[in-house]
Amino acid sequence: MDQIDKEILNCLNENARMSLKKIAERCFVSSPAVSARIHRLEEEKIITSYGIEVDYKKIGFHIKAFISVQIDPQQKDSFYPFIDSCQNVLECDCVTGEYAMLLKVVFPSTDELDQFIGLLQKYGKTYTQIVFSTPVRRRGMTYYDKKESET
Repeated sequence: MDQIDKEILNCLNENARMSLKKIAERCFVSSPAVSARIHRLEEEKIITSYGIEVDYKKIGFHIKAFISVQIDPQQKDSFYPFIDSCQNVLECDCVTGEYAMLLKVVFPSTDELDQFIGLLQKYGKTYTQIVFSTPVRRRGMTYYDKKESET
């Protein structure tokens, strides 16, 4: 992956709908070259998807929370399909520490969050943190050459 590929990723992180022409201008290459590079990045699974960012509060999901779940390793086979089927779970990460799983969830109310936590407790102890605000919203990282970061 060269600097042009990294700049293409920067452009798409900024706006996944950015036109090939605009990306080409920023990368100083032709639009067909950008298209070919994006296709290669997709084929190599460097770009795995394109998406949108939703303001969940505006569609009625006022409660965002992080839930840590303490589960035994042998429960993962049943936990993963269960958690994958839960539409309110935005992310599930397997993490180090006392708790094995970290969930990012959204719910319309604390009552519904509480009901969900009750379902999780069959897998083990939970620890929940409700989000008050998000001073830094989800963002992609900026890609640069290692040499640039050392200056």
